[in-house]
Parts: sequence; structure tokens; C-alpha cells
Amino acid sequence: MQTDNIENLSKFFYEVGNLRKVIRAHQQTLMANDPSDNIASHSFRVTMIGYFLAKELEADADKVLKMCLMHDMEEIRSGDMNWVNKRYVKVYEHEIVSDQLDSLPHADEFKVIIKEYETRESKESKIAKDADLLDQIYLLKEYERQGNKEAESWLHLDNTDDNQQIKRMNFELSKQIAKKAISQAPNCWFKDIWTAQRR
Repeated sequence: MQTDNIENLSKFFYEVGNLRKVIRAHQQTLMANDPSDNIASHSFRVTMIGYFLAKELEADADKVLKMCLMHDMEEIRSGDMNWVNKRYVKVYEHEIVSDQLDSLPHADEFKVIIKEYETRESKESKIAKDADLLDQIYLLKEYERQGNKEAESWLHLDNTDDNQQIKRMNFELSKQIAKKAISQAPNCWFKDIWTAQRR
């Protein structure tokens, strides 16, 4: 690998690390204060969800993983924008992505992946978007459990069938998982492993 590529990759890896520091903007409208809810933590769960959805829906899991990893990459430079911000602020996402990736090896591959995700025409791009929406469902349920009334309102509205994230999902499997997540307690994953026995 050329020295320039090594230098540019290293710079990019520092930039990617800043995803941990970009707090998600919905905290303003959710009236939350949660430093663990950042773009990196969001992208991690989106990627895990996307992988399993891709496998179950017999899609290209490698492509879905890349879409999930890259779907909010521009927010390192623009910050995250909630629905109120987006009404008034224009973000030049394509310019940011070009500035981030143009000097990197394999940049064209990721630009194609990002464009495919944005157009939402392929099965893989729809799966990646469903994963993004599912992460929001899980987060809202976690916040609801902590007593956040705004999250509760977003999650339930009048009933589960009116949930805006579920309505926007592309696959029945995603909708079924979302409804199951809403019906479960966020601590369900460790309920069955608790024991009074110690090793």
C-alpha cells in the first residue's frame, strides 16, 4: 500500500472514531439526556440488526453490513439533525461523503453503496433502512422503560399499528420484530440467565 493511502486511511480512522462523540439530535425532541446515545452506538446496533435481517431475507449480507456502517457517516461533519432541524437546515451530504472518501482506497465502492442506500430501490437498501428504524424502536422502548413520556408517546401513539417507524418498514419480518420489541421489557435478555448460584 502506498504511503499516501496509509496516511489517508489513518486520518479517516480518527474521523470515524468521532462517531462516538456525535450525540443523536432526537434527544432534544425526546427531552432526553443520554450520552450513550450517539451515532456510533446507533450504527453498531443497526449493523447487527441489518446482518440478521439480510440473512433471514436471503439478501446480500455483506452489502447490507456496509450500508449500515456507512448510513450516518456524514454526520461526523454535519452533526445529527432531528426532524425540527431538517425543516430549517440544509446538509450537503454528498459533498461531505466526497470529502471524506475521495482520498481513500476503495472509495468508489463505498460511494456506490451509499448511493444505493439513499435511493432505496434494492432489497439490501430497504433492509438497511428497516434496521435503522428498528434501532429507533428499541431505543424508544428503553427510554419508555426509564419513564420518558415523550418516548412512550412516539412508541405507541394511539396503538402499535400507528407507530411511524413500523409504518415505514419494508418487510413483514421487520414489522414483526418491531412489534415483539414493543411488547418486551428491555431487560428480557437477562431475565432467564439470572441465578442465585455462584461459581
